[in-house]
Amino acid sequence: MTNVSVVIPCYRSARTLPALVERLLAVLPAAANLFEVVLVVDGSPDDTWEVAQGLVERHDSVRAVLLARNYGQHNALVAGIRCARYEVMVTMDDDLQHPPEEIPRLLAGLGPDLDIVYGVPSGGTHGRIRDFASKSLKSGLSGRFGAENGADISAFRAFRSFLRESLDGVGGPHTQIDIAFSWATTRVGTVEVRMQSRLVGRSNYTPAMLVRHAIGVFVGYSTLPLRLVTYFGLLTGAFGIVLLTVFLWTYWSGDSTVKGFTSTASMIALFASAQMIALGIIGEYLGRIHVERMGRPTYIVRTRVESGAAQPMTVTGGPEGWSA
Repeated sequence: MTNVSVVIPCYRSARTLPALVERLLAVLPAAANLFEVVLVVDGSPDDTWEVAQGLVERHDSVRAVLLARNYGQHNALVAGIRCARYEVMVTMDDDLQHPPEEIPRLLAGLGPDLDIVYGVPSGGTHGRIRDFASKSLKSGLSGRFGAENGADISAFRAFRSFLRESLDGVGGPHTQIDIAFSWATTRVGTVEVRMQSRLVGRSNYTPAMLVRHAIGVFVGYSTLPLRLVTYFGLLTGAFGIVLLTVFLWTYWSGDSTVKGFTSTASMIALFASAQMIALGIIGEYLGRIHVERMGRPTYIVRTRVESGAAQPMTVTGGPEGWSA
């Protein structure tokens, strides 16, 4: 057995955290020599922080971190990963869809030849539409965008603590820890685990947020979209040459019945569309550069609590990180 830190980003999870922590504390003693549970409250508007504080007061192995505002799930994970103490880390959601009882299976799958193991659900857990969208996004990540194991990515993961060094260069609001991990190691495995349906509340990810997340992944960690713009430009240019050839042939053949309005309007619409798409993709890249230059922090820690002692803090997430 090894020493394990369980990192959980928390948002609107006041009703699920007590049961989650109780189940974790029932499982971890048999799965690890030493263990801790790190609750990272990501600026939740409900009383999640108060619940987390109560859990810290009741259990010595529970720690809680309050971020200054809502930074997003992956940013909260970076905060928790940087302050975790032990050599193996497990990350999981706060909604009980990742059963704590499956953690021993994850740890057993993290053999000496692997650095990270993802818990792959045996069936869908979010509904047909979201499961299909998730699989499509992961398939797109796999290979084509520099994430060879993109199809296996899951929020339920176990990995060795040295991988957090890959987060040293991660900054700003557009953080994706799995892609950062893919830059650090190719020793990635999967373990099939049982997932549960959400029993309390509903997902905080709206369709618009999922779309933004997909755009962030594809634009933020690859230059392939820019190359696709070039290919699209070449394709529309070739199509324009074909149209020009057709129109010249029609003119030279003496066919004067062609009015020309429809073809001209179609060409204008086609090339205008290509230009707008190109500008949109380039704008995404320029926007990200602008945001990075603004120096927006990955996260700021307002308070942390250990064994009932609250310690006010103002810690900015950056390459230097923070550790207890």
